Amino acid sequence: MANLQGRIALVTGASQGIGRACALELARAGATVALAARNEAKLAETAAEIEAAGGQAAVFALDVASEESIKAGAKAVIARFGKVEILVNNAGITRDGLVLRMKRPDWDDVLGTNLTGAFLLTQALLSPMLKNRWGRIVNITSVVGRTGQAGQVNYAASKAGLIGLTRSLAREVASRGITVNAVAPGYIETPMTAVLDEKQREAMIAQIPLGRAGTDLEIAQSVAFLASDAAAYITGHVLDVNGGMFMGG
Repeated sequence: MANLQGRIALVTGASQGIGRACALELARAGATVALAARNEAKLAETAAEIEAAGGQAAVFALDVASEESIKAGAKAVIARFGKVEILVNNAGITRDGLVLRMKRPDWDDVLGTNLTGAFLLTQALLSPMLKNRWGRIVNITSVVGRTGQAGQVNYAASKAGLIGLTRSLAREVASRGITVNAVAPGYIETPMTAVLDEKQREAMIAQIPLGRAGTDLEIAQSVAFLASDAAAYITGHVLDVNGGMFMGG
C-alpha cells in the first residue's frame, strides 16, 4: 500500500462513487483528507467512516461548477491545513444527448464542471505546492476521453480536455517536484453508471476483455499509487484502468 503518512489531500466529488473511494483509500494510506462536494450530509458520512477507521478527514462544501465556491473552498482548506499536497480532481457530471439535440446549457454545464472546475481548483491550490517543491495532482478522466462515445460529445470533450490539461501542466510544474497525471476509468460500478439498464450493461461488459465491470476501489488504488513516492518519476501520464476496454498509447 502507498505510504502517504502526514500528507494533506483534497478530493472533489468525495461524497459518492470514485471520489468517495479515493478519499477512503488515501486516508487508509495515512493522508489527512479534505472531502469536497456539494452534498455536506453525504460528505459527513464519508468523514465518519474515515475517522472510525482511525483516519483524519474534514468536510468542505464546494461546487466545482462555481468559481466563487472554488475560491472560497480552496481558501477554507488552506486556512485549515496550510496547504494541499495531493489534489484529486474527480468531480464530474454527464448530460448525455445526440449533437443535433444537445442544448447549449448541457454543453456548458459539463465543460464547466468537468474541465473548467478542475482548472480553477488546481490554480487556486498550486502556489503552496510550488513553494514546498512537492505535489501530486491526479485528474480523473475517462475511457471515453480516449475513444469518444456517441451521445456524449460534451462529456468526452471535457475528459479529453483534462488529458491535455494534465500533460501541459505536467510540463509547467515538473521542475518544482510536482507530478501531474490522469487516471482513465473504463466501465466502473458507480452511481453514475447505475442508470444503465441491463441490456446496456451487458453490451458494455461485452467490450471488456476482462469480462467484468471495474470497482471504485480499483480506481482509488491507482490514484493512491500515483500520489505516492513510488510514482515520483511518473508525470504527464494517463493510466488506463479499464479491463482492456481500450489499449493505446
